[in-house]
Amino acid sequence: MTLYKRREIFSNISIKVGIFFSKFQLSPNQWTLLSIIPALIALYFLIYGQFLAAAVFFIVSAFMDLIDGSVARVMGKASRLGAYLDTIMDRYVEGIIVFALLFSGLPGFYLPVYAWIFLYIFGSLMTTYTKSAAKEKELVYEELKGGILERAERMIILFIGILLASIEPVYLTYVIVILAVLSNISALQRIWIATRE
Repeated sequence: MTLYKRREIFSNISIKVGIFFSKFQLSPNQWTLLSIIPALIALYFLIYGQFLAAAVFFIVSAFMDLIDGSVARVMGKASRLGAYLDTIMDRYVEGIIVFALLFSGLPGFYLPVYAWIFLYIFGSLMTTYTKSAAKEKELVYEELKGGILERAERMIILFIGILLASIEPVYLTYVIVILAVLSNISALQRIWIATRE
């Protein structure tokens, strides 16, 4: 079961996070934009193969992505613009981290690592695009969700891979291979869901 189906489990935590961080007098959209800063720091550490530091800043960026929505709900400032900016920034953060992987000197696995990275980012993009295309072409009338991996699962798996790379870099290569395969399966699952409606 994907994480979006279990969001109610995290609602109490989200409220507490929102109450605490709303005290900093930053708007939800400002929190959204700030999440790119730790992602850029993670990029720096990934390029230089400092995987443990990269993992720390990656998780900070992910936590800041939680803050914006929590603050918006607590302050009663949830908006379409905020949701839009959050979605866009999510893709930038993921793109920054994946871009850094190209320069982190990871070993290949049957194929060069850049081929697996391409397949991973392509599957990630297609998972998102199949959702927007289904809505645009009116194949579905509610937001298309589902598939073996959504963004939250991808980010958790990628974080684990970066953390494991601090022990042995090839572990991150294996994780990228898994993400490349599963993200494309997710895209195909969404295509199937959209076309059978």
